[in-house]
Amino acid sequence: MIIQRVVLNSRPGKNGVPVAENFRLEQSTISDMIQVGQVRVRTMYLSVDPYMRCRMNEDTGSDYLLPWQLSEVADGGGIGVVEESKHDNLAKGDFVTSFNWPWQTVAILDGSLLQKLVPQLVNGRLSYFLGAAGITGLTALLGIKEKGHVTVGANQTMVVSGAAGACGSLAGQIGRLEGCSRVVGIAGTDEKCSILVQEMGFDAAINYKKGDVAEQLRELCPGGVDVYFDNVGGDISDTVISQMNQNSHIILCGQISQYNKDVPYPPPLPPDIEKIQKERNITRERFLVLNYMDKQEASVLQLCQWIQEGKLKVRETVVEGLANIGAAFQSMMNGGNIGKQIVSVSK
Repeated sequence: MIIQRVVLNSRPGKNGVPVAENFRLEQSTISDMIQVGQVRVRTMYLSVDPYMRCRMNEDTGSDYLLPWQLSEVADGGGIGVVEESKHDNLAKGDFVTSFNWPWQTVAILDGSLLQKLVPQLVNGRLSYFLGAAGITGLTALLGIKEKGHVTVGANQTMVVSGAAGACGSLAGQIGRLEGCSRVVGIAGTDEKCSILVQEMGFDAAINYKKGDVAEQLRELCPGGVDVYFDNVGGDISDTVISQMNQNSHIILCGQISQYNKDVPYPPPLPPDIEKIQKERNITRERFLVLNYMDKQEASVLQLCQWIQEGKLKVRETVVEGLANIGAAFQSMMNGGNIGKQIVSVSK
């Protein structure tokens, strides 16, 4: 069977900025026959995420992420429909997902590694299982629950950086649902800031490309910052940390401003900021959602309930066609999208 697939064409280098040309679309073939325990699936949606930047390097710098190999098919979160099955628990027509879905139009996969999806849980919006009801939503919810120490009635203020991104846009809303009394987002355009406030219920949003971020934070968070959901790292995070309260908490979700730099993860703080962190007893522990998979099922059901009730607003940037996945990746890394970046391969 002839298929299309996307392979890693070149590496941007440890300190390079990824471009669409780092990926290559090519034709390939797969067997017409499947073995016992396997399924043949047609790819519907693929997820494009910031962490994938690390996989473009020869060494990801992580013990849980494998690097993509040159001229080999890339992979990540994906959703598809079963076209043929020799697995006892999966049948033709079932919708399935995997965290290691190959970037190709049709694939033969081990059925035991796939998770069956129930479209009704997300009002039929299957792509939500890659975002708000998937690993992205789990990261936001479990990050806040496990590292945020949010307490209902404690009058806590949360700040979210990268707030218009896939995880940040959910984190701010979940922070409010979990009990924060004030939520402030930091994003890169006026449009994003407007969406955060008007659609997603943030109390305020700061365009970090305009004006003095530190001054705006002082104005919008007069009682200081109790919880910081950190997606970006770098100067913005240093500015937020300098205004955090005694015994406050940093949820270390991502450091996208540092992904094109050859630095350890999590990147060390500048000496003056590290001093503030220690003096104020601010927790800053690496958070990895994969360490909390025992809580996955209950957490996904909670996310789906919020979606169904309209309490969790979801934004997706959808790009059509497998051929455009490299451009989608480049756009995401440049901060060009709002919400989750999805590539629609087939309907």
